[in-house]
Amino acid sequence: MTTESTVTTSAATVAEAVRCTGLTYRFGPQVAVNELDLAIGPGEVFGLLGPNGAGKTTTIRMLTTLLKPAAGSISVFGTDVAAHPIRVRRVLGYVPQALSADANLTGQENVELFARLFDVPRKVRKARVAGALEAMGLTEAATRLAGTYSGGMIRRLELAQALINAPRLLVLDEPTVGLDPIARGVVWEYIARLRQSHGMTVLMTTHYMDEADANCDRVSLMHRGKIRATGSPAGLKGTLGDGATLDDVFRHYTGDALGGQPEEGGMRDVRRARRTARRLG
Repeated sequence: MTTESTVTTSAATVAEAVRCTGLTYRFGPQVAVNELDLAIGPGEVFGLLGPNGAGKTTTIRMLTTLLKPAAGSISVFGTDVAAHPIRVRRVLGYVPQALSADANLTGQENVELFARLFDVPRKVRKARVAGALEAMGLTEAATRLAGTYSGGMIRRLELAQALINAPRLLVLDEPTVGLDPIARGVVWEYIARLRQSHGMTVLMTTHYMDEADANCDRVSLMHRGKIRATGSPAGLKGTLGDGATLDDVFRHYTGDALGGQPEEGGMRDVRRARRTARRLG
């Protein structure tokens, strides 16, 4: 196992889109996120990378108000997440790792569900839903059951859900997992268009190092609940010498062992999101 280090950028300090300070979460006696410090600038595409069980998804669930930290704090564009969760939801878009689309609902109904979850006002909800579906090229398929969609269409539907509140921060937890290379490329083309049109900050996790290398301004390598290194993909590769890849960086800072830390996931998260949506009306 390598020693911890941090690679910093030389960019001037700017107002932060995300700030995590001393962030900690436990599953029983197991520490999943261990006093994590993280800062993301506005307009950045920031990658949180690491093996399964590193704590990435748990960190994202705390940031998106789905989990309450055991210790530490998170702010999104200066708003404290714990103190003002509804206010934070209004500036967030979120594509979870587990599929959030309900196969028994139409595409339109799925997006309407997220409109309630993210507290989109009733008077503009219908127009927002139609606009998000149109942006993702799903208008013609909007009245079809999501269970009839292809994998690429499902991910575009989830992006439409995430866009419903015109987010300043788009959070993507493995947005292209399970997709073929063509579908992965289509999703990233849509994300690039959204950045250009909306000026969004993007926080993403992925196990595809080529995606992180091609799309992220900076990345953090996370292992066993801690950040091991942060920097631009080029800067991190440069620390390992000529010819190094981001895969090499990943192995250098996280080792070869598979992560063993528990992280919540699957249908439990989907059910939690739906219960929250119903409570919000």
